[in-house]
Amino acid sequence: MHVASQILEGAFGAGPALDGWVLFLPAEFASRVQFGWTISVHILFAALSIGLAPFIVYFTWKDVRTDTERFSRLRSFWLKVFAVGFVMGTVTGIPMSFQFGTNFPQFSAVAGELIGGPLAFEAKMAFFLEAVFLGVLLFGREKVSDRTYVLSSVLVGFGAWLSGFWILVVNAWMQTPQGYEMITRNGMEVAKLTDPIAAFLNPRLPWMYVHMINASVISVALLVAGVAAYIVWKKRNAKAWNTALKIAILILIVAAPLQAVHGDAYGRHVENTQPQKFAAMEAHYETGTADLHLFAIPTSPDAIMNPSEENLFAISLPRVGSFLASGGDFDAVVKGLDEYEQNPPVPLVFWSFRIMVGLGFLFIALAFWGGYLTYRGRLADSKRYLRAMIAASPLGFAALLTGWYVTEIGRQPWVIQDVLTTSEAVSTTLSSAEATTSLVAFVVIYIGLVLAALYVLRWLIEDELRDLGVEESADDHWYGPLPEVASDD
Repeated sequence: MHVASQILEGAFGAGPALDGWVLFLPAEFASRVQFGWTISVHILFAALSIGLAPFIVYFTWKDVRTDTERFSRLRSFWLKVFAVGFVMGTVTGIPMSFQFGTNFPQFSAVAGELIGGPLAFEAKMAFFLEAVFLGVLLFGREKVSDRTYVLSSVLVGFGAWLSGFWILVVNAWMQTPQGYEMITRNGMEVAKLTDPIAAFLNPRLPWMYVHMINASVISVALLVAGVAAYIVWKKRNAKAWNTALKIAILILIVAAPLQAVHGDAYGRHVENTQPQKFAAMEAHYETGTADLHLFAIPTSPDAIMNPSEENLFAISLPRVGSFLASGGDFDAVVKGLDEYEQNPPVPLVFWSFRIMVGLGFLFIALAFWGGYLTYRGRLADSKRYLRAMIAASPLGFAALLTGWYVTEIGRQPWVIQDVLTTSEAVSTTLSSAEATTSLVAFVVIYIGLVLAALYVLRWLIEDELRDLGVEESADDHWYGPLPEVASDD
């Protein structure tokens, strides 16, 4: 039990997580984990809706324009997946706003005037727009004109992207707060909105919004490619799914390199506005020039919880960290973590950043590999590529989550950068027993929701295969022999 406590303390920087043999977590720690867990699950479904939006618009437009079975099939299938994501996103997202009051009431009191407006706009401007026209897409194909139906798909996609915008307005303000002043109200220091434009369009918003939208598109493109590859694996001449695979690859060819280029510029912005987070991303402890660790693995168990140059086997580019942070100066000084009184949980930030970047380069490789096979006319014949895309189908969401962890955990100990710490924001009346019980309940329920969503996706795929005339046996696995395929590219 003591070992578990040490591991949790080192990973999250939350102090001892367990008190002897008592299994109740400290209220602050449990509250942080609960919110982190709920947003981790919610962001999967939110990203699914955001990333699927352009696919839904394109498939709907092509279906109406061409009136072909191929695009009708793709529109119908992915619209059902979108609906599942929308419902699950709603179910998992609503409890998050209540946690502001139950677990972090001081945060709500301090920042309520700043975050209340965008959250209300998200519900009234985006959620209802998306919900109303999603109903038209699901049930109105034969009841509205073609023009209205296509317009409905555009408005659903716009609603999904607008919803992401308002949520990121709140989060971006927490990263780089401006447009406010601190005043005393009822004996408490709170933030008063003084400039809505400055607050809502804060410096972090454009960087975060572009990165998040593109990450969602990449995640869904990999999912579409993975599902298409699986169905093509089962039925090589499935025209609709060969088309879906090619479209997903084309989107990856554009979006995956864009994410790397944008991420590089985004990193410089982070160094300028949150240098402590930037230092944590590279586990840079001593102030001075910074290397860029392209690849790192721990050389001892201690290195997992305390990554540093001394206990890592790393392939690094000397002073390139300084070059990236400054925008061109290899001798630029980067402030180290040793200069700060309290640091974020460095191992989580450091390893999450490595996973995110590593997966990003994998996506670029998969995109151009698929582009090459498409150009050569051998996409459906390549057993290796189909296997790779099936295996990679969930990895976009893994990269998105680890990137989100870098963003959120890297900001610690601040819940509002340089304004309010997480320890100051948490409830002072919430007991350890209450917080732990709530955490366990959320973990169990949200796991059930994720499993339910995966079950529905599997059911939709199996139903699609049956409709294509493919009968699967109990032992018919995706890695079995590929019918009608002889090439092994």
